[in-house]
Amino acid sequence: MKISKPSRIILYILLMFFAILALLPLWSCVVTALKTSKEVILSTPITPPLHPTLVPLMKSLDYLKKPLINSLVLVGSGVMVSSFFGSLLGYFFSKRKFRRSIVLFILIILCLYIPAQVQLIPMVRVASILGLHGNLGSLVLLYMLFGIPMCTFIFKTIYDEIPDSFINAAKIDGAGTWLIYQRIILPLSVIPFIVASLLQITIIWNDFIWGLVLTAGKANLPVTVAMANLKGSFVAEWNLQMAGALWVALPPLIIFVFLGKYIVRGYSGT
Repeated sequence: MKISKPSRIILYILLMFFAILALLPLWSCVVTALKTSKEVILSTPITPPLHPTLVPLMKSLDYLKKPLINSLVLVGSGVMVSSFFGSLLGYFFSKRKFRRSIVLFILIILCLYIPAQVQLIPMVRVASILGLHGNLGSLVLLYMLFGIPMCTFIFKTIYDEIPDSFINAAKIDGAGTWLIYQRIILPLSVIPFIVASLLQITIIWNDFIWGLVLTAGKANLPVTVAMANLKGSFVAEWNLQMAGALWVALPPLIIFVFLGKYIVRGYSGT
């Protein structure tokens, strides 16, 4: 149906209006991060700074430097381990089915629906028994294990689209399980690896509750927990908090700008 010119103009005006509304929080965060503490008090959150300063950005970066590194370590280890084992499990559940494999797959997927609040006390006790409670190792182990069910589901769903004729032809040529995975499955796994990694990055980077419960001391805090400490004890330093929020949002934003298109391709199975 052809849209008339007046209707198109109204549509564009509405789209611009909603786009401005959507970008307003980001604008407020940026301009507040560039203000002095005095200017924050004397101006509105969306007013541009009269005398821009980078001091809040530098102060917040200095405070968040170690937590940012911690979160990068958590993301890197969690993504690599959970994606690799998720790929292997997805391959076995999809192409190397065995007795009661469906039951086991359902049990693994059910792990996705267990709320974190239910797991808090057991995880704290396990981390204490292993001697990991209070340090970064507890979170490294947690994200490695907790990401496997979701990655398994993603890889199995996409591996189901690979024709069984590929696998059967490789078996006829004498290829074993590992060789089939290495030569056939892995080359077709670029998109599922990217999709699983993006979802894992989002979950691990934005997580707050596990970092709050399982770590202690500034040297072990993930960036989300450290950023919450920027709020101040008696006086809220909004420019410092907004600057910290920008640093925390920047890494995943950069990743999604360059790799976000693969999310849609992963959902469509192409």
